[in-house]
Amino acid sequence: MPKLLIVDDEIDVREFAANFFRKRKIEVSTAASGEEAISFLEKNKPDLVLLDIKMPGIDGIETLRRIKQIDNSIKAIMVTGRKPEEEQAFETCKKAGALDYVHKPLQLDELERIVLKNIK
Repeated sequence: MPKLLIVDDEIDVREFAANFFRKRKIEVSTAASGEEAISFLEKNKPDLVLLDIKMPGIDGIETLRRIKQIDNSIKAIMVTGRKPEEEQAFETCKKAGALDYVHKPLQLDELERIVLKNIK
């Protein structure tokens, strides 16, 4: 069963996405912060991380860098409420190793397509 880690400081976003993917036979874990995600990843290896860029504490970009230091083979997709093109955030994420990004509010068909394409 594929394993997905969802990292987002908004509980409704985490739970919404987690329930959506559990229905698709994906094992889902969640983390409320970058720090929580890092400590989870020191003990577990998901197939894919869905990572919010804007979080209090260490943000998604720094979390991504630390994930890649722990295990460079872990795949990550960034989640943003802004258009990354506007501030070069996605370029930074790509350089740090992100595969793709999705916008909030989450469009389930887009989210499903991107996650299922990358989790296999």
